[in-house]
Amino acid sequence: MTSHLHAAVWLDHHEAKIFHVDEEGSDEKVVRAAAHHVHRHPKGSSEQHLHPEDAPRFFKEIAHALADVTELLILGPSTAKLQFVRHLHAHDRALEAKVVGIETVDHPTDAQLVAHVKAYFDVAAKRGR
Repeated sequence: MTSHLHAAVWLDHHEAKIFHVDEEGSDEKVVRAAAHHVHRHPKGSSEQHLHPEDAPRFFKEIAHALADVTELLILGPSTAKLQFVRHLHAHDRALEAKVVGIETVDHPTDAQLVAHVKAYFDVAAKRGR
């Protein structure tokens, strides 16, 4: 694929699946969050379970993989998608401006995600233009 006009990222706190779609097809890239053998044991329910640097590093890597898109759909089952949007607001306003939607989506298959993204951006209809 030569152009990355439309993309979607499905993410949770463990991984992000990035799908670029256009009239010719789609491609996928997976970004995984850092995995540690030693886990933090927070003292309260509001304290983070991850190392403090993990989420910013994870979100920065996702943003880097999405740098060339013109429209971005953010999908995911939990709070990671909103934390990613907050990260963009604080650190990457240019990419934040390209976000066209945020949707709660559980754990679909890759084929279901690609179909949803193509339908969202109406990629098939643009093929004839």
